[in-house]
Amino acid sequence: MLRSMLRGAMAGAAGTTALNAVTYLDMAFRGRPSSSTPEDTVEKVADELDTRIPGSEKEQDARKSGLGALLGIAAGTGVGAAFGLLRGAGLRLPVWLTAPAAGAVAMAAGNGPMVALGVTDPRSWSSIDWLSDVVPHLAYGAVTALALEEAA
Repeated sequence: MLRSMLRGAMAGAAGTTALNAVTYLDMAFRGRPSSSTPEDTVEKVADELDTRIPGSEKEQDARKSGLGALLGIAAGTGVGAAFGLLRGAGLRLPVWLTAPAAGAVAMAAGNGPMVALGVTDPRSWSSIDWLSDVVPHLAYGAVTALALEEAA
């Protein structure tokens, strides 16, 4: 089981790289800024825990940016590990089914805490906002599913 989980985590890390690449390509192509929701989430968690992010304002901003990115990496790697465990337990879905499932689970894992904390509300997203979130997560799912298939 540990081997399956590690294979899944590696597949999830590859998927996370694909998600980031597609996101950065979108930013470069459309000239759009990065989202502040990861940093806002870190700030909201710190507020909820009644703790202060240490350092000057500049250092706090850098820490929030780094921690926000790490949360995304943890979500992507964790979802991959979960899919690896399922695969190791005998659930061997075809790539064409695993890919959108992994993308959807990763999207829920990444956005769920933000929604729960009130950082974002998908009901207020435009169709472009949805595409900007769905397409990178589909890339995540495709790469994660293919990596899981190859690791078997």
